[in-house]
Amino acid sequence: MSKTNQHSFATVLSINPYNGSNYVGTSNEIRFEGNPQYIKEQYRISYLDTGSFITALIGVSKNIPDEDIQFVIETKVYEELALDMAVKYNIDYFELTDTEEQERQFHVFVVDPETLDDTFAKPVSNLKYIDRIVPVPLLLKGLYTNEVILNRGTNCFIYFQDNDAFLTIYDQQEFIYTKALKYSFEEMHERFCELLGEQIEKDLFIQFLANEGLSTHNSEHQKYLIKLFGELFLHINDVLTYAKRAYEIEKIESVYIGSQVGSIIGLDEYCQTYLSLESLAFDFDYGYETGDRYVDQIQQLMHLYTQTQQDLRYDVNFTLYHRPPPFLQRHSGKVIAVTLVSLMAAFAYPATYWTLSYGESLHKQLMEQEYIQVHNTKVTRKKLIDLKLANKAEAEAHFKMEIDAFNEKKATLIKIRDIKVHYPMKGKILTALTKDLNRFKVELSNVSYTENNTSKIMTMRVMAPKDKQITDLIAYMTKNRSKDFSYNIEKIFLDEESKHYRGDLKVVLK
Repeated sequence: MSKTNQHSFATVLSINPYNGSNYVGTSNEIRFEGNPQYIKEQYRISYLDTGSFITALIGVSKNIPDEDIQFVIETKVYEELALDMAVKYNIDYFELTDTEEQERQFHVFVVDPETLDDTFAKPVSNLKYIDRIVPVPLLLKGLYTNEVILNRGTNCFIYFQDNDAFLTIYDQQEFIYTKALKYSFEEMHERFCELLGEQIEKDLFIQFLANEGLSTHNSEHQKYLIKLFGELFLHINDVLTYAKRAYEIEKIESVYIGSQVGSIIGLDEYCQTYLSLESLAFDFDYGYETGDRYVDQIQQLMHLYTQTQQDLRYDVNFTLYHRPPPFLQRHSGKVIAVTLVSLMAAFAYPATYWTLSYGESLHKQLMEQEYIQVHNTKVTRKKLIDLKLANKAEAEAHFKMEIDAFNEKKATLIKIRDIKVHYPMKGKILTALTKDLNRFKVELSNVSYTENNTSKIMTMRVMAPKDKQITDLIAYMTKNRSKDFSYNIEKIFLDEESKHYRGDLKVVLK
């Protein structure tokens, strides 16, 4: 477990929601858990396979303040990925570091909430809470942060599971790309049966694939397996070709290939021959005691993730199943705590009152004697103060007359200078305000100008698809043009006919 969780949780439960397998682990041991139940002191982690999310690389201007980053990213995700605006997608992201791009770059992950509900309905019914749900390619970061893999080149990871197969690329120990592959074990089984011309059980197919692999003694099986994996690696080669071009990858150092049933005999050699890349087994020693049972690499990576410090892992979490806060942080807990404190105070008050009352009676007698002396001193000083105040009032009245005369002359001179020097032309005003409207993509539907002896007011009817564009415009003008103008807008309302937000912005010229 991470350092932040060691004091709160005794064990970690890793959950595979797709095949129902679960493993309980401590810092150095992992064991299979056939019937997990709710345990308060247990931290729970699960993952999303590559078919359950969409990922994209989103660029955001460096001028966008941090507090607006989430809104901007979510807006661009809906636009660039053409998402259904009626659906509230779960969106999480992390920023790329050490990039030379002019914009800030973010890896964004998007999940349909129905996918989460459908995938985790059964685990949550038994366990109540799942503390963290991580996209599967981000779990691979632990291989680098925990120094299971030491090189800093470009590595490709290929992993096959029952209902999923994925390819992920890390460069300089950072995630850059992932792709779901066509050939999960289920899809391999269907294609193999199609090539063989007869139906065999999927469990039997996976069994001889795990035990014999491409070196099977059944020549007919071997022939069709080679054809099957030829199609598979043709697909993988196409994916790698696209990734190299899209992400300007010059060379892939190594390919780590494996599956949930362990290394498939002959697969890494076949991979190395077909792709002309160094091929290694995706089967690492994480330092956990697992007994005689083979533990899926994804299960071990989830346990490794919980032991990684938060600042050294990709902190992306799609869980909807948070555990409640500690008792005293809940509203009910606060009410009960206040009630208990009130009861204690109520019982303690009578005894405290009778103890203090005697002391207060003695104190009262001393204060009465002191009051007589202080009162006589007060009367004498009050007479002196009243005399001083009368003199002060007379002097202030004379001073006010002089100040009023001075201010009247000053105001006249300022008004004359303001008319001569600072009187703004309407055309110049419109030019400055038009630039601000264009900057925030706010449209102008009407403008009027009024002027009297005290003020010059330009009323602008503005409209925009989002009310935030109008508020951002007002905030910008208030910050940058308050020297020349002041602004007022009474309300912003949605025009149902045009589906735009409108408002009357009054610009008062100074």
